[in-house]
Amino acid sequence: MNVEGLITDLAFILLLGAVVTILFKWIKQPVVLGYIVAGFLASPNFEYLPSVTSEENIEFWAQIGIIVLLFSLGIEFSFKKLVNSGGSAAVTALIIVSGMMGAGFAVGQFMHFSTINCLFLGGMLSMSSTTIIIKAFNDLGLRQKKFTSLVLAVLIVEDLFAVVMMVLLSSIAINKTVEGGELLYSIAKLVFFLVIWFLVGVFVLPSLFNAWRRFLNNETLLVVSMGLCLGMAVFSVYCGFSLALGAFVMGSILAGTSYAERIEHVTTPIKDLFGSVFFISVGMMVQPQIIAEYWLPILILSAVVVVGMIVFGTFGMLVTGQSLMVAIESGFSLTQIGEFAFIIATLGMNLHVLDPTIYPIVVAVSVLTTFGTPYFIKMAPGVYDVIERHLPKRLHFLIDRYQKEATKSNAVSRAWVTILKRSIWTTMLYSIILIAISLVSHQYFMPWLEDIMPEWSRLVGTIVTLVGMAPFIWALIVPVNGDKVAENASIRVKLSTNVPQIVMTIFRVILALTFVIYIVTWHYSIGVGVAFGILVVLLIGVVFSRKIKIQMEQIETKFIDNLNERDLRRSGKKNNVVNDLHLAHMTVGTGCSYAGQRLRDSNLRQKYNVNIVGINRGTHLIAIPGADERLFPGDVIGVIGTDDQIERLLPDVEAERNFTDHGDLEDFKLSSIMLSDKSPLIGHTPVSADLHKVYHVVVVALQRGDEYTDAQPNMKFAPGDILWVVGDRSAVNSLK
Repeated sequence: MNVEGLITDLAFILLLGAVVTILFKWIKQPVVLGYIVAGFLASPNFEYLPSVTSEENIEFWAQIGIIVLLFSLGIEFSFKKLVNSGGSAAVTALIIVSGMMGAGFAVGQFMHFSTINCLFLGGMLSMSSTTIIIKAFNDLGLRQKKFTSLVLAVLIVEDLFAVVMMVLLSSIAINKTVEGGELLYSIAKLVFFLVIWFLVGVFVLPSLFNAWRRFLNNETLLVVSMGLCLGMAVFSVYCGFSLALGAFVMGSILAGTSYAERIEHVTTPIKDLFGSVFFISVGMMVQPQIIAEYWLPILILSAVVVVGMIVFGTFGMLVTGQSLMVAIESGFSLTQIGEFAFIIATLGMNLHVLDPTIYPIVVAVSVLTTFGTPYFIKMAPGVYDVIERHLPKRLHFLIDRYQKEATKSNAVSRAWVTILKRSIWTTMLYSIILIAISLVSHQYFMPWLEDIMPEWSRLVGTIVTLVGMAPFIWALIVPVNGDKVAENASIRVKLSTNVPQIVMTIFRVILALTFVIYIVTWHYSIGVGVAFGILVVLLIGVVFSRKIKIQMEQIETKFIDNLNERDLRRSGKKNNVVNDLHLAHMTVGTGCSYAGQRLRDSNLRQKYNVNIVGINRGTHLIAIPGADERLFPGDVIGVIGTDDQIERLLPDVEAERNFTDHGDLEDFKLSSIMLSDKSPLIGHTPVSADLHKVYHVVVVALQRGDEYTDAQPNMKFAPGDILWVVGDRSAVNSLK
């Protein structure tokens, strides 16, 4: 590797990217597009500037960019957030991805692409851009709207689908087949490794982080986080998956820890750096001659993305019981493709299965749809008004009725849903754990025993494996906290029949017996396996049930506590101090009404009856803060109180303010405005004119003749007065 050339190329694209992105911020366009343009300018396709010495150098940096981007998406993802988003997001995302995959495949066939290229094209067109949508919501000040939370939940599920899709497309590309058996095997393999990684990660990482808490400053946390990210990426390749999948999984595991915000903070500069290199590498694939030649397919695909996302997104929201207004606003927000389209396209190029002309076409489609995103979002309310006026009354009635029926549920249905979900999840999780134990035993433990004790290896290996599996076999047969599920779900109704529960119990017993028989028949006959299996299940269920139950309750409690570590740390529910008092750690938000106030003025103790015992400000700890200490956004405060007191305090302390991008402070200036005889301000005072609210300017002085005076609240404006005002350039010009 030519190190000098590597550094030269990196320096060139970063400097060029800096110039272009500054220009794009000046014209108020997404920075991602600036990176793509910078990549085009740095490529051999643009002859008026020097180009990089080797595209392989940029590819090297871009691969790191993909890993870091997926790791960052994983930190924002969290499996708990996915569960909380509910079935609505999953169903909507499934409808969108399936519909757009089908539309992309059909358009690809129409354009005479090969089957594998049609599949990749469908995958690229089915993923909306999380980055662009969040940026548009922030710029338009829509983060507090109902539909935005639903759209963000759909994007979370789409990210998961994209990771699954990358694995499936890789398998199809390598095996040159789209057989159902191969797809099912790939999905099963993916689910197996995802669950194992998730379980091990949730058990191990929070405990390690808590043990190392006093050593984890920002520098160490960055090293640990990136080490875990790259380590999981390498292990993912070893298991037959991609680097990107491993990075995403590690990010999603870390998202459940109490360090998630700090990890996101310390890794953001790395994500921004290498992410920019990735998008610049995307821009280097832009070929003007191909765009000029394929302008019609670009326009067709752009239309397919816009129309398809609106139709499938709106339909998906309606199916899940959302109102017509929310459904239309959601559909119009998803009208673009972004980062995952580039990642999937890069995957196809690396596997040498994607037609090189498709990449620049998809980049052009992404640029067009990204430019139009804010306009489509703003267009949604108007489109809703038109549809509502022209929608037949009967159809409107059916939609409203479906929405009400979809949101209604009775106690019995909730009871069965809770029980079934619990039963399915526990059965799947414990089955995967038992499969993992049996694979480890077969691949590593048994061969090791055969080397050290050839005569006794079969017997000892079988017994040790079954002992290791015993707690999970028992938990598979009898749910550890099965009786508590109904209570926690507020299920106090009499279920009409116990048949489903009996059927599920019989199924779990048969499944547990199958695992035991399978282990025994590795080295013995099927008859011995059946007899020994029944004996083992009876011993586990009768003789050792109490001891195993205690052990499994401890394991499940530890897992649930680690999974909910962030929430438990905020609420302090597992951190008892004395009696019913808990120590909670919560972060002061940008919208906290007490931010900037002294503790004595905030009256937190009088209002909530809590005690603040510590303030973490960056790396500085303020232990037992005095009454004159102030709270600032970003502070982590230690609060002692009861559950009810802490629950009332949390929303006020962690409140966030929705900031919109209105430019920099440098855009503000001092200007003078002379009032004419016809000025509407004549006769008004600074208070009655309400210039601050209407025009967002402040009158700092008033010049009358040669005299300058402060603008008093009761002073009336007169013709010839010169107002000296401070405000944004556009606001001052509007006032003029």
